[in-house]
Amino acid sequence: MKGKHTRSVAKDLLEKFPGKFSDKFDENKKILAELGMLADMKDERNKLAGEITNLVKRSKKKED
Repeated sequence: MKGKHTRSVAKDLLEKFPGKFSDKFDENKKILAELGMLADMKDERNKLAGEITNLVKRSKKKED
């Protein structure tokens, strides 16, 4: 279950790094690892990557 903190961090990262993240979960996991985000916390990194993926997909859907 994702909490408010995960959602807010995901939104902050999308604002801080526009265009860096994609709608592919595995790519977002790699980008978070490159940024050094939650390197030792696999579950939290996956939750964050999943939330970022969902936000990117939603924003692309709104544009269409």
